[in-house]
Amino acid sequence: MDDATLYDKLAEHLDRNVVIGAPKSPALIEILKILFPREEAEIALHLPMQDKTVEELRELLPREMEDLEEKLQRMVTRGTVYTSRKPGKDRKYRLLPSVVGWAETPFWPGKETEETRKLAPLWLKYREEAFGREVARGGVPVVRVVPISKRLRDSSEVLPYEALKPLVEAQSFVAVANCPCRQMKRAVGEGCDHTLENCLHFGSFGRYMVEQGLGREITTEETLKILREANEEGLVHAADNINGHLSTICNCCGDCCVFLDTKKKMGLHTISQSNYVARVDADLCAACGTCEERCPVGAVTLNGGDAAQVDEDLCIGCGVCTPTCPTEAVDLARRVEIKPPPDVGEFLAARFKAG
Repeated sequence: MDDATLYDKLAEHLDRNVVIGAPKSPALIEILKILFPREEAEIALHLPMQDKTVEELRELLPREMEDLEEKLQRMVTRGTVYTSRKPGKDRKYRLLPSVVGWAETPFWPGKETEETRKLAPLWLKYREEAFGREVARGGVPVVRVVPISKRLRDSSEVLPYEALKPLVEAQSFVAVANCPCRQMKRAVGEGCDHTLENCLHFGSFGRYMVEQGLGREITTEETLKILREANEEGLVHAADNINGHLSTICNCCGDCCVFLDTKKKMGLHTISQSNYVARVDADLCAACGTCEERCPVGAVTLNGGDAAQVDEDLCIGCGVCTPTCPTEAVDLARRVEIKPPPDVGEFLAARFKAG
């Protein structure tokens, strides 16, 4: 099989993931050539995205592979294969998807390398070519906004940081890594100056990240501190768009984030808004422009008026406009139409139908 055919087939294989695929495009093929050297690409072409032992994987390969475990471990180190091992059980491996997976693994450690310098412009190009539409596939984005409000005028469901504590404590493990999106933009001379180390991952995947040197373990208190500081910076909390499921919390900015930046530039439904919307008390508003400056999607504007105005269709209900309002004129209010996150069955059905 020649290289062109191999990487075309690998792209097709990776695009079969129901949750998040990898639609073929010129930029993707170049990304795959960097992340999957030929021998590893041949292995990846036959790897499933379900955990398998080495012996089980041998049966899936077209021929006996010498030193298969060593080669798989090399792919783990490169960040294209996930591995885990339960006490008393054989180690298992599976192919990582694009997100959460090999889109981020080179960037999570926060180190600029020859590989990250090559990948960054390709990933930004890939967003425009195909990946932006993939994130929004089926009208059910893979992430949703976690609404945070400082004052909570009219709802017990908007989360203050104290309410996040039991959710974080319920996780078996927490890891923090560096934001891939902001690193990609910085690598091409764009982006912002927001903090990097605030990409949060929970449970077994967090353990994998720490074991492979992609992130570091943190406590509940450290997690809440990162979330609080991210909100103060004007970053949006984005979590899994599945009801009752929490494996990741990204802290996203409007300049760099694959979800927010792509939403603004391409008009795609790449992130599900919360069930809340920013509301401004015109009598209290000092027209200082702070909320307009902080809004990650351009939903709050002054337009030369005496009070800020909110475009409720654009507003994602994140709450980053609330903590720095000097007169406490802006807060979140419950939307008229409430759309709870889909359960796992609804989410997978919508993504599969559009696949």
